[in-house]
Amino acid sequence: MPDVRTLGPRDDAVAAVGHVPARIAVAGVSGSGKTTLAQRIADRLGLPHTEIDGLFHGPGWTPRESFVDDVRAFLAQPAWVTEWQYREVRPLILERAELLVWLDLPTPVVMRQVVRRTVRRRRRRTVLWNGNQEPPLRTFFTDDEHIVRWAWSSRNSLRGLDERLAGEAPHLVVVRLRSRAQVEDWFQRLPRTI
Repeated sequence: MPDVRTLGPRDDAVAAVGHVPARIAVAGVSGSGKTTLAQRIADRLGLPHTEIDGLFHGPGWTPRESFVDDVRAFLAQPAWVTEWQYREVRPLILERAELLVWLDLPTPVVMRQVVRRTVRRRRRRTVLWNGNQEPPLRTFFTDDEHIVRWAWSSRNSLRGLDERLAGEAPHLVVVRLRSRAQVEDWFQRLPRTI
């Protein structure tokens, strides 16, 4: 089997896949911008996007029992864009994906993004999945799983991802983006629709 092909922001992902990819996953640590980029890609290419967090979180931030089955149903579609997260479904996503876009951004950038997002959602009382909202900001000091603390503790969790994927998904084309400028440059090179 061939090794996973890791591309940079100026490489042609469409040529590497052999056609405009119809099944795309976006990887990155918490706060890296996975969902934002996944939605932008879906809009640009005219593909359906399902936010994995929306399938995972039930009311009160509880995991939904149907999560894995819901992901399987979503992935059975011929075309989709989603985020590559949650250990129990990552292999399912890799099995079907044609392209994985890896947001490998510097820790200061990611932490700034996750703090801003969390504060903005809390101040606006943004309703997220199944009626959930960000908890009061003071829980940063009391909740070990607060999203900002989680982002910090998991900031290195994708180190060596390209090597791991070579064994797990050798068919996959990976685009590794290391800055917001690279993300934007790569995105602007995508075709408008499939």
